[in-house]
Amino acid sequence: MPTAAVIGCGDISIVHLEAISSLGADLVAVADTDPELARATGARLGVPAFTDHRQLLAEVRPDVVHVCTPHDQHVSVALDAIEAGVHVITEKPLAHTIAEGERLVAAAEGAPVKVAVCLQNRYNAPNARMKELLDSGELGAVQGASAGVYWHRNAAYYEAKPWRATWARSGGGLLINQAIHTVDLLQWLLGDVEQVRGHAATHVLGDSIEVEDTAELILDHSGGARSVMFATNAHSVNAPVFVEVLTERATLTMRGDLRVQYTDGRTEHVAERIATSSGRAYWGISHELLIGDFYDTLDDPEPFWISPAEAAKSLAILKSIYAQSPDLGAPAESVALPVGAR
Repeated sequence: MPTAAVIGCGDISIVHLEAISSLGADLVAVADTDPELARATGARLGVPAFTDHRQLLAEVRPDVVHVCTPHDQHVSVALDAIEAGVHVITEKPLAHTIAEGERLVAAAEGAPVKVAVCLQNRYNAPNARMKELLDSGELGAVQGASAGVYWHRNAAYYEAKPWRATWARSGGGLLINQAIHTVDLLQWLLGDVEQVRGHAATHVLGDSIEVEDTAELILDHSGGARSVMFATNAHSVNAPVFVEVLTERATLTMRGDLRVQYTDGRTEHVAERIATSSGRAYWGISHELLIGDFYDTLDDPEPFWISPAEAAKSLAILKSIYAQSPDLGAPAESVALPVGAR
């Protein structure tokens, strides 16, 4: 197994560190710009700790780095790793801005190393089965889809990590930090998005954040189907994400588990795997599956299938919503939809 280093020792690093351990990879270093957090994490894991990721890359030379930093640091760290000849697994989103995302897409194309973006919900068993059924053609034409993300975030969540509340560091709120996974699922399941309509707003947390806590989206896909989605961080709990896809021969309903109701009366049930991480329960186990897949394919010549170019699709969709929400106060960005957009 390859040697690995984790850059960024905050909350999400938990699932990366546990995946590295369970997969049998050799963790050789950690880094964080917070000296105490870096020191404590390194001491707990018995590896060298750094406050400068460039020093880590130069002195330790890991095979793979896991980028678990705040959003605005994803690209700079990944670019330094690519330049050093190190493979990269970066957390979502691809970047906090379209321009930064384009930099990473360009650097990854033709690079001698692999770059993956953690849109790990594609590995969830119900989602993978939905994709398999839809791609098989046995369900007939897709007629449409709907999705819902009803989660809870309060002021304390943003006070704990103030970067999450800002355009400059997070690049957005609910859409880029929580609902991005569901946006990605819709475009992955139904095909590239040609038109985006919608709006984002801050209805509940305006005293605590400058980014959005609620959004609505209407997505027109290249195959002719339309999906609709509502997402909010103003719910009282973190409810299971909901996705329903309507086809000619079945209705696929995912709310944690998947239920397929065929028009001929048959039903199919696909259960989601039970989370084993000590991180938040709703993170599931699919990080480990993605990371294991990445490690297993390091010697393959083709890019990893969830590449920066693939992750740019969901980033473009949510940034288009921000551009259509002038009252939100998002910085102006040049937003281009995925290939084929009008």
